[in-house]
Amino acid sequence: METALTPWKLREAVRCFNHGGLIAYPTEAVYGLGCDPLNQRSMELLLALKQRPMEKGVILIAADFEQLLPFIKPLNNRCMEMVFASWPGPNTWLLPAADNLPFWLTGNHSTLAVRVTDHPVAAALCQACDSPIVSTSANLSGQHPAKSALQVRRQLGDGVDCIINAPLGNNRSPSTIRDAVTGRVIRG
Repeated sequence: METALTPWKLREAVRCFNHGGLIAYPTEAVYGLGCDPLNQRSMELLLALKQRPMEKGVILIAADFEQLLPFIKPLNNRCMEMVFASWPGPNTWLLPAADNLPFWLTGNHSTLAVRVTDHPVAAALCQACDSPIVSTSANLSGQHPAKSALQVRRQLGDGVDCIINAPLGNNRSPSTIRDAVTGRVIRG
């Protein structure tokens, strides 16, 4: 049975984040797997657990746009209006990455995938951590994304340090990814 996010569970997730652990949490459509985006050891553990190549890069989610500012270079007003019109929500945008971001965030790209989430649990987690968090699907690469806490545990086992058991959002598929410069849909 799905449960709501309790203050105790949120504090546990924040401790996990602050100590370099991996957290599974519900998003708009699937469970996300995340950690502190600036903790290299955490990112290496996350990518190894998922069997995901570092070259692909990851998505960062945030509670608000201000949390993303250290990680990106905002674009001109026309492009940013398009981005802001879709947030908060299940829309991920590729924005130019800030200078000197770690390779494990961007991979082989000059952009960073970012989203201001409208999922209340994911947003509360970002607010409580006072940071954006990594948001990659909670699954082994090539497998179906987990849609429950039980599926997270079955696919990823004890590699996840904290699982937040709460309902998913109402979307049927993971967030749409668009290039903010061209508007081109990368994942629909």
